Amino acid sequence: MDVQEEVKALLAKVEFKDTNSFSRAFLDYIDGKEELEPFYGAFPSQEALLEQAKKRQFSSETRQITASALKRQYEGFEASNQTLENIEKLRDANTFSVTTGHQLNIFTGPLYFIYKIITVINACERLQTTNPEKNFVPVYWMASEDHDFDEINHFRFGRQKFSWSTDQTGAVGRFKTESIKSIFDQIEMPDFFKEAYLKHENLAQAVRYYVNHLFGEKGLIVMDADDPELKRVFGNVITEDVFENTPHSLVNTTSDQLEAIGYKPLVFPREINFFYLKEDIRSRIVHADGGFEVLDTAIRFTKEELENEIQTHPERFSPNVVLRPLYQETILPNLAYVGGPSELVYWFQLKEVFDHFNTDFPILLPRNFAGVVTPNIQRKLDKEQLSFTELFEDESELIKKKIKQKSTHELELRTQFDKVNTIFNGIKDQAISIDSTLEKLVLAERRRAEKSFEKIEKKLLKAEKRNQETLVHRISDIKAALFPNGSPQERKDNFLNFYLTDPKFIDSCLESFDPFDLRFHLISSNE
Repeated sequence: MDVQEEVKALLAKVEFKDTNSFSRAFLDYIDGKEELEPFYGAFPSQEALLEQAKKRQFSSETRQITASALKRQYEGFEASNQTLENIEKLRDANTFSVTTGHQLNIFTGPLYFIYKIITVINACERLQTTNPEKNFVPVYWMASEDHDFDEINHFRFGRQKFSWSTDQTGAVGRFKTESIKSIFDQIEMPDFFKEAYLKHENLAQAVRYYVNHLFGEKGLIVMDADDPELKRVFGNVITEDVFENTPHSLVNTTSDQLEAIGYKPLVFPREINFFYLKEDIRSRIVHADGGFEVLDTAIRFTKEELENEIQTHPERFSPNVVLRPLYQETILPNLAYVGGPSELVYWFQLKEVFDHFNTDFPILLPRNFAGVVTPNIQRKLDKEQLSFTELFEDESELIKKKIKQKSTHELELRTQFDKVNTIFNGIKDQAISIDSTLEKLVLAERRRAEKSFEKIEKKLLKAEKRNQETLVHRISDIKAALFPNGSPQERKDNFLNFYLTDPKFIDSCLESFDPFDLRFHLISSNE
């Protein structure tokens, strides 16, 4: 039976190319364009992940370090049995992970955060079913070391934006959450969010709590890489990057190769791709006066002092976007990384860095992309007989098309203008026979006539829009729901928009999404 028949919540799947939402680089990757193949490992499929499991090299020692670090991180948390079991399984040579990473957006942030996690969970379950002799565990990598607070301090519920204000600086995972209480005074929240933010010391702990609440029964592991023992495993990379700047040259070389075949780089390496992370500081390390300094601080190091700092305090070195992926693959027995279109594309620039450090490059698996159609929106779709593919068309063009389809009047003047054009052609021939310089005059007058026809057509369409006001409003309502402020719903709306009225919303997503079906999913939700 077709998946769409099995799962009630699934309405349709739309080809990525028909959504007008993705870059050429991402679409070329999905299409398996040959020119891109040297920049990634294998095309994302279930079979490819299973093949990757046969080849994945990962040391037993690192397995023990990672599992022990995760076990420490979960101390004091009521983690699910499934998650605790998966942490222990990581010690086993037959266990592999599928990972996604995301910032610590408050109250989960945009919908696609939920979709990312669902993709890794479903991928692992599918792999486990087809290959039961191995273990596959889903991992959410918290971007706890990120310091861009403005990107995570808000979420959209209903049509209102809620924000968290604080003057804290440094790694956001370390931020105290007391001041977030003001948001609870503005909006009624589920109890698990209150437990997360009001009863845990910092943002990383709060996120671990609510993600565990939502997905713990699926065995999801929440990893905080801001950990001394995990950073110690990465010490050789820290040292080589800081003192030899190898990743800088490797990524630039790969970026030049990508540009040569028409793809612009999305990330730009620095000579040193680490921040210095301490207390309320996360600032770049740069060369200065024969030594090193931490920007915007008074911290200075000689070469010898910095070498010693790396050896004794590796946790104080935080990778930027260029080396975070390598860090992830160094401490996890990972098969695939699940990400969005821009994320996956910038990984193309990193493969030479992985090769240089003898680290397996993961399969790049696109996250599930989806739009949620409420019953109210579905009724409007049905009334206007809109196809799911039409939802992705430009709003003004869609309205124009539908008005013309439903109108009982002729709104185009092409037939009439063709007759006028025939007359002008005759005039042109007549004029040229008398004086060839008159041709430009006739052509100019014809263009003036054409513009007049176009002006009349616009007036006719505008008048018919007034006649079909209900249709226009319905299409605008549909587009506002699925593309708020012109952006895809999944990048704007918070999952609470659906979860509060449909407690089984996440279950519906888990059932509806296929992690290896590289199309845009449209699903239904109760109001």
